[in-house]
Amino acid sequence: MQNLAAMLEMAGRTDTGQVREHNEDAIFFEPELGLVVLADGMGGYNAGEVASSIAVNATAELMRAQIMSTPPHIKNSGSLWPVAHEMLLLAFDRANEMIYRTAQEHPQCLGMGTTLISGLFYNNFLAIAHVGDSRVYRLRGDEFVQLSRDHSLLQEQIDAGLITPEEAQYAPHKNLVTRAVGIDLAVQTELHEYAVEVDDVYLFCSDGLSDMLPDQALAQLIALSKQQISNACNLLVDQANAAGGRDNISLVLVKVNRDFKVDEGSWSKLTGLFGRRASWPM
Repeated sequence: MQNLAAMLEMAGRTDTGQVREHNEDAIFFEPELGLVVLADGMGGYNAGEVASSIAVNATAELMRAQIMSTPPHIKNSGSLWPVAHEMLLLAFDRANEMIYRTAQEHPQCLGMGTTLISGLFYNNFLAIAHVGDSRVYRLRGDEFVQLSRDHSLLQEQIDAGLITPEEAQYAPHKNLVTRAVGIDLAVQTELHEYAVEVDDVYLFCSDGLSDMLPDQALAQLIALSKQQISNACNLLVDQANAAGGRDNISLVLVKVNRDFKVDEGSWSKLTGLFGRRASWPM
């Protein structure tokens, strides 16, 4: 397994905000694995907190096991994509099933669900899987772009030309999602892959951050403190709370400090050695 701790710097924070009584968000990040997971739960009582916790824990647990056993950059025979994609899709399916089953077994949790977004950094790429309206942004130089696309009623209205992105900032019902993890027995996960460059900064966040601060403010605050991303996390949460903190606020920042491309030559020699050993007679 490639240890990415020296290449990737990660920091995160989750906060209840100024209005909500409970924090229904959950986050996980592990630089050694190149893995980030974030969920924003929904449901009555504490069900949202249950859903997000199950989603993050299940995804992180299965992803860790898969990464430890299979390098994410390799491709299975006949596949055009690295196994990283299959890993993420399998983890999301597992999280969805666990939340759905828990809701069926516990009436107080019936109808609970969660957004879920996860990023896996490997071989100078980032694979992003997501369901719902939690987001991933990338700051590259002066360019700040949203890499994920919201699964929300508001996004559908924007796509249909019914409202403009500017109008969407002030639209009612902006948090109605069209996809969530755990609502049904099957989940439709969206997955994309992006090339990674040194000095990139990636922001994974719940809508408690992105609804409180416009993209321009997010970019400015990250650029201001990107040399100390733990400070940047604190600054972003403080500013979101100062703007009203109407929802739970969660984020993970990832700064790419070094190239982490896999040495294919060394890897081929290593797998060849293991292959020969495996064929030795007992």
